[in-house]
Amino acid sequence: MALALQAAGKTDVGCVRTNNEDNFGYDLDRRVFVLCDGMGGEAAGEIASTLAVDTIVKYFNGGPSAPETCPEYETLPPPARELGKAIQLANQAVYSEASHNPAHAGMGTTVVAVLFDDDSFWVAHLGDSRLYRVRGDNMQQLTVDHSVVMEQVRRGLLTLEEARHSHMQNLITRALGVRQTAEPDLETYPVMAGDLLLLCSDGFSRFVPESKTLELLAQSTDLQRSCDSLIEAAKECGSDDNISCVLVRVEGS
Repeated sequence: MALALQAAGKTDVGCVRTNNEDNFGYDLDRRVFVLCDGMGGEAAGEIASTLAVDTIVKYFNGGPSAPETCPEYETLPPPARELGKAIQLANQAVYSEASHNPAHAGMGTTVVAVLFDDDSFWVAHLGDSRLYRVRGDNMQQLTVDHSVVMEQVRRGLLTLEEARHSHMQNLITRALGVRQTAEPDLETYPVMAGDLLLLCSDGFSRFVPESKTLELLAQSTDLQRSCDSLIEAAKECGSDDNISCVLVRVEGS
C-alpha cells in the first residue's frame, strides 16, 4: 500500500512554566515525525529538544552522516536501521553540547520518533513521551514509559492507577544525550488506512484521559484543529507542564 499521510502539530508553554522545553518536527515527504521534551537548567532543555528534533529530521534529508559505530543496527530492516542511526546521531549532538558547554551540563531530552515504510511504521523512543494509535474507537498506547513508576508497575510494586497518581511520575530512567550512547526501544507496527497516530509529551498524557482524547479526536477531521483542542483540554485538566502533540493520519493509497 502506498501511504498518503497528513500531519499537524502544536506545542504550548502551558499554564505554569515560563519557558517551553518541548519541541517537535516532521517531514511528510520523508515520512518522519519527531517529538521531544527537554530537561536541564536555564534554557538547556529547550536546546536539547531542539537539537534532537533538528538532527533527526535533517538526517533523513541528507544531513550529517550517521555514526560509524552502530553495529547493533546493521542486521535490522532498512527503516529501523536508519531510525536507530538518526537517534544515535541526535544523542551525540546533545551529549557533545552538554559536555562542552558548562551552562548546559546534564541536559537531555525524551524522544519519540516515527518513520513510515510502505505498509508499516517504526517507532523509536526514550523517556516518557508517548505514541498512541487510534484505530476506529480504540486507542492503544504503543510505547512503554522509561520511568521509575512504570518500572515499579512492571515489577508488580504499583498498579497502573497508583502509577498515575504517584509523585514520581516525571522521573525517567532513559533519555537522549545524557550518556555517550543511547538505548532506544525500536518497534514496528502495521498500518491501515484511517489509522491516526498521536505523539505527545507527558504534559498531555499525564493529564488527559484516553476517553477524553478519543472524544476530542472524533469531533473534527481537521488535524490542526484537533491539536488545538488537545492542548486546551490538557490545560483544562490541570497540566502543570509544557504540552505538545503531533497527529499523523494514514490516508491509504
